[in-house]
Amino acid sequence: MYDLAIIGGGPGGYVAAGRAGAAGLSVVLFEKKELGGVCLNEGCVPTKTLLYSAKVFDYSRHAADYGVKVDGSSIDFGAIFDRKEKVIRKLVGGVKAQMRGAKVEVVSGEAVIESRTAEGITIKSGEASYQARNLLICSGSEAVVPPIPGLREGLGTTVVTNREILSLDKQPKSLVIIGGGVIGMEFASFFNSIGTKVTVVEMLPKILGPLDDEISAMLQAQYEKKGVEFHLSCKVVGVEGNDVVYEDPQGKSCRATGDKILVSVGRRANIQGIGLENIGVELALNPAGRPYGIKVDEKMRTNVPGVYAAGDVTGFSMLAHTASREGEVAVNNILGKADHMRYNAVPGVVYTNPEVAGVGVTEAEAAKKGLDYKVIKLPMAFSGRFVAENEHGEGLCKIIVGKQYHEVLGVHMLGNPCSEIIQSGCIAIENEMTVEQLKEVIFPHPTVSEIIKETVFSLKK
Repeated sequence: MYDLAIIGGGPGGYVAAGRAGAAGLSVVLFEKKELGGVCLNEGCVPTKTLLYSAKVFDYSRHAADYGVKVDGSSIDFGAIFDRKEKVIRKLVGGVKAQMRGAKVEVVSGEAVIESRTAEGITIKSGEASYQARNLLICSGSEAVVPPIPGLREGLGTTVVTNREILSLDKQPKSLVIIGGGVIGMEFASFFNSIGTKVTVVEMLPKILGPLDDEISAMLQAQYEKKGVEFHLSCKVVGVEGNDVVYEDPQGKSCRATGDKILVSVGRRANIQGIGLENIGVELALNPAGRPYGIKVDEKMRTNVPGVYAAGDVTGFSMLAHTASREGEVAVNNILGKADHMRYNAVPGVVYTNPEVAGVGVTEAEAAKKGLDYKVIKLPMAFSGRFVAENEHGEGLCKIIVGKQYHEVLGVHMLGNPCSEIIQSGCIAIENEMTVEQLKEVIFPHPTVSEIIKETVFSLKK
């Protein structure tokens, strides 16, 4: 009998397993593919590896702006993708070592929940059965392939998801991306940088749906200058060979053609085929009454005693870092420690070039919620380090604060390397800091992070 069984070895599962094992619990972790889950093998890490190669290429092409001569730089598509595989292997090996260090038993195979008794839960993998006092479900998510005529027929050849596009053997000359969200824009950034003609077709009137409107518009403008073609407020109605057929805002039928078509319209929680119904786990329902994930409370508990869920499978915040924290919360509650999830300070990052990062409420969300707020913002050029490292670069730091107490409600940024400095905003929101308190924090100089302090000092009372 194990203290804890975990289904899924992604950022939620392996982090929870490591924390539980280090705390002295006996843990068994089931993973049907590779440790690290989608994030490490098919998502976060491989895409960021590709994007960094593209960024290096961007720097080489514009090196003269910095007084450096680089002649004849070019892309080696195969080498870029080989390096991506090397990075994945190294990091998967690190996760395996971490599991060994925490004395976690790793079972390679699909896991199905069979039953629950007063003693615990039974999970079957292959021909073997395992019993545990507690269960944490971290089965993750998969890419949504909508029922668009012709889309599934081309899947795996002309049409690819985020998984297949990471295994291309040659660079496409043109790429049509269905969906202008985070994943779509990151692949748009990579392929645009290496010379592929990129077209983005998005149903919403803006890219990066939940992100700050002003910043997403600025990013779109920058990529339009780089040659990316955007068709917004457009509904895709079919795929015919290499053509994406869509209706423009006036209802006119249009086509976009690409050597490859990337479908990137969101992800769906993996709630099927793992035996949730065998122990009566309750699912969360959307307004239409359709299940979208496992229903949990703030301690990551399901309706079944001793059964927890974390990560994408809850269908709530499909981010790797959210999954890791949710896994930690579940383990802490299993250990009897007081802990609960707070989602008001979860950062979101888009690793385009330039990067986008945000945490807390956006200006539009603040208005919709009826909050009494102020907006303070400064161009990133107010940071000397940003100017030194971003020739011709544009950027913005935007902070949403409460009007009465000047508490920090949201921080949103465009410009490199905002992915590395948005954490200052997370800490400020998590700790309910005011602008006055932020002003007293010492930021190292010269750093781009100083833009946060410069911005709060611009607040007019």
